[in-house]
Amino acid sequence: MTGSGVAWIEPDWPAPAHVRVVSTLRGGGRSEGAYASLNLAAHVGDAPAAVAANRTVLRDAAGLPAEPLWLEQVHGIGVVNHAGPVPAPPRADAACATGRGLVCAVMTADCLPVAFADRRGTRVAVAHAGWRGLARGVLDATIAALGVPPADLHAWLGPAIGPDAFEVGAEVREAFLSRSPAAAACFRSNERGRQQADLCALARLALARAGVVSVHGGGWCTHGDAVRFYSFRRDGVTGRMATLAWLA
Repeated sequence: MTGSGVAWIEPDWPAPAHVRVVSTLRGGGRSEGAYASLNLAAHVGDAPAAVAANRTVLRDAAGLPAEPLWLEQVHGIGVVNHAGPVPAPPRADAACATGRGLVCAVMTADCLPVAFADRRGTRVAVAHAGWRGLARGVLDATIAALGVPPADLHAWLGPAIGPDAFEVGAEVREAFLSRSPAAAACFRSNERGRQQADLCALARLALARAGVVSVHGGGWCTHGDAVRFYSFRRDGVTGRMATLAWLA
């Protein structure tokens, strides 16, 4: 989908029509250089005026009903209940909302964004699921915060670094195996004796273990598409995309 030069991905999932989710691409913004162009993060070294302009551009293009609840993400499992404006970004890696017009958001540039909605369309959530958050249980914490049976939820996996690009050490594999031996299928050894990790497969495993059966999305590799996606692993200094969810 696009609006005024800004483009985003929307889920192909069976959530009710008034459940809105957009996952932004990197084009159509005001940032320059390594941050070009729709960088939405204020913490990565970009000019503050450019970030503010980008957030305004996104708000107008996507028809957001309010300023998103931007988070201070720390690769943890904290979940904040979005009930209205706050004076500063909460330290958390997921947000949920049950009120109309409250926009939850997480920012990513290789980590996996996961959006949730219940089948009746009464609540939404988004989670920032890098490997540390996944291993620590951020998806389980988000599901618990939503307060409905996991079988009543839809989940959607947004763009993230793909398994061919995501090389990690043996300690990452062990962190997941300590939670579930089935995680072994989400890793493969490479010729350097390290591991190629599949974030989407790890998320699907965590969701299945939690009881979420309606899981959609996945398949976009941020590392391999510099035109559409920021990638921290590829570029180091770079911007951030956002995945946003709200009830219209």
